[in-house]
Amino acid sequence: MSELIDKALADCGDTDVVVMGRNVLEETGRVFKELFGDAKAIIIADENTWAVAGEQTKASLKGAGVETVEPMIFPGRPAVYACYENVEKIRDHMRDLDGVIACSIGSGTLNDITKRASDELGRRYMNVCTAASMDGYAAFGASITENGFKHTMSCRAPQALIADLPTMAGAPQRCTATGLGDLIEKVPAGADWIVADELGIEPIDDEVWDLVQGPLTSAISDPEGLANGKPEAFDGLIEGLVMSGLAMQKYRISSRPASGAGHQFSHLWEMEHLGMDQDPPLTHGFKVGLGTISVLALWERTLNHDFTALDVDAAVAKWPSAKEMEAKVRANFTGDMLEPAVRQTMDKYLDADALRERLELVKSTWPTIRERCRSQVMPAAKVEEIIKTVGGIYHPAQIGLTRERFHDTYYRCQMIRSRYTLLDLLVETGTIGDLVESLFEPDGFWGRRPWPQDWVPGRRRVGLTTRPSTT
Repeated sequence: MSELIDKALADCGDTDVVVMGRNVLEETGRVFKELFGDAKAIIIADENTWAVAGEQTKASLKGAGVETVEPMIFPGRPAVYACYENVEKIRDHMRDLDGVIACSIGSGTLNDITKRASDELGRRYMNVCTAASMDGYAAFGASITENGFKHTMSCRAPQALIADLPTMAGAPQRCTATGLGDLIEKVPAGADWIVADELGIEPIDDEVWDLVQGPLTSAISDPEGLANGKPEAFDGLIEGLVMSGLAMQKYRISSRPASGAGHQFSHLWEMEHLGMDQDPPLTHGFKVGLGTISVLALWERTLNHDFTALDVDAAVAKWPSAKEMEAKVRANFTGDMLEPAVRQTMDKYLDADALRERLELVKSTWPTIRERCRSQVMPAAKVEEIIKTVGGIYHPAQIGLTRERFHDTYYRCQMIRSRYTLLDLLVETGTIGDLVESLFEPDGFWGRRPWPQDWVPGRRRVGLTTRPSTT
């Protein structure tokens, strides 16, 4: 285990043990026994993760004297979805197994649903990692879709993680690409946090910041090595993903240290079930990677804008009333997404007086914000190339997004989270319309990339104007 992870564990309240290295699956039983004593174990996996590590995990538990009950194995196809119904399946199954502790085998979904189910039962659990595909292994909370709306549900992180590097590196290339996509969003997420910090909305926790941002550059620095299966590149990626989860565990308030506007793109598409009918389904990290490119392209335009010249009176005059803001949200969502989106948007809504105060602060602090954020972000084209190299998604057309639907995501995803990001800064200053539209002009980032010609920019849509002053 690296010194960074060892140091991070000292400050984390949930995870006591991370065994990371080569050929460490055999340590599973010993760790379980040390943490949970004479408790029985239930292995929770799907057919794919069981094939990768199921028998080895079972043998390790047996070898350490841990009694196991019949494993709970989900079908491999269709892939297990991180929905609350699956949480309930695990919870209800384990409820009748008095005192049994779960040992999940998997990455994002299986870890998250086991995490929440165990927490609802007041039990701890441990996880055997199978792929470098996401940053939630050690995270406090689980990203679960409930009643059609994806949100982070409170629950304790695993008490132990077993991260066997050869096993994780041997996962399909798409798993590595999705992990890189999830991790690289920490770049613009950091800039979002800088903005929130400078505006007094959510101060940066320096220790947590260092856990995420410290290993980040190294973790994403060798995309060719990741594409070619270079062990050292995987070591860095896996360490970065684990550190990101530990940071969220330490912060505990929210997933702010590891999730910004780029994740909002992904969460919106996930709630709309984009790619869920594919086999295998479109992964979270694929969508986050595309969201990262999308947000970084917007950051480039934003950092060239002079907010010290902002006309505060004009911005306040155009600001919608609370009733008008709610109506705007209702015009853009339907079904299960509607009421949660209204709540999230109105939770961060400012009245005119508060907005004026916020905008005056934007004007006065913009030189500092711009300097700090310019040092934090990366060029969108560079991230596009990194994601392309590892086999990720770098263009909306790859995942069936029309130009129109993708364009609208820039506006709509701002409404699904109360967390303050770049998108909120642009909405409040009344600049989001001009800056987003510039990305789709012939010389803009998306205008320069080939696209099926199914939509002409500038067309007015119901509920959402393409060049709004406040959306």
